[in-house]
Amino acid sequence: MDAKKSPMDMLKMAKQAMDMQKEMKKIQKQLASKTVEFSGNGGQIKITMSCDMKVQKIVLAPEFVQSGNMKKIESSLVDAINGSIVLAQSEAAKDMKSLTAGLGLPF
Repeated sequence: MDAKKSPMDMLKMAKQAMDMQKEMKKIQKQLASKTVEFSGNGGQIKITMSCDMKVQKIVLAPEFVQSGNMKKIESSLVDAINGSIVLAQSEAAKDMKSLTAGLGLPF
């Protein structure tokens, strides 16, 4: 097989790369407007996060805060934020999969 690419092959590859870049920007914009919600600590913490990994909202149940157990509150917040990140990453991966389909990439 010839290792050299013809100028037409190179132009085709460049166009494909530009098309992919446009599609990537479109998907990134969609991810910024798509959100997931994660409930933690038995529903006492709710995190809303956009699929571009930005926390949009945190809601804490009043009785959870009034418990005054700061270590548990802090630990539960970390767990809930991490859980929302996993959900957002999963949604983002689904959307990105359409972009990488057919490229033979492992993700």
